[in-house]
Amino acid sequence: MFQIELVEKCKRNDRGAQLKLYRQYCDGMFGVAMRFLKNSSDAEDVVQESFIKAFQRIDQFKGEVTFGAWLKRIVVNGSIDFLKSKNQRTVELNEGYLHITDEADWHVEEGISLEEVKKTIEELPDKYRYVVQLFLVEGYDHSEISQILNITEAASRTRLLRGKLQLKESLKDKAYGTGS
Repeated sequence: MFQIELVEKCKRNDRGAQLKLYRQYCDGMFGVAMRFLKNSSDAEDVVQESFIKAFQRIDQFKGEVTFGAWLKRIVVNGSIDFLKSKNQRTVELNEGYLHITDEADWHVEEGISLEEVKKTIEELPDKYRYVVQLFLVEGYDHSEISQILNITEAASRTRLLRGKLQLKESLKDKAYGTGS
């Protein structure tokens, strides 16, 4: 059955179609949530809530993007909201003054594994980690990131730049600190 037919059946509250969409996307969405939450039980909760929200709001799905992309955005927002609710202490800085340099330069020192990069991203302060993760791992652009995080595009670019600088410094320290 085609995805659009499934979505149309879901709009008519067809439980079988909902179950098929759930089965089709639950593992992938769990992976998305895990990249943010690092805890399987929290990720399961966010994914369940995201599917409930998606099915409650399925009339808002207009097909401009794939159902998977639409659902992924709900999961990403749910994951970030969950993290924010666990961690209410955030301090906003005026970040509009920093000059943005080339965003495409993500070269890291030779000998640094992908796992080390992922672990180091997790160690970044939340405000930078969210933007780096949304940009680098999830593939969102600054316009989308600004909407998801409710910040300006300039703040998104600045946080990406600062996050990248912190990431590079941490990776450099790890590379030289381990004797490699």
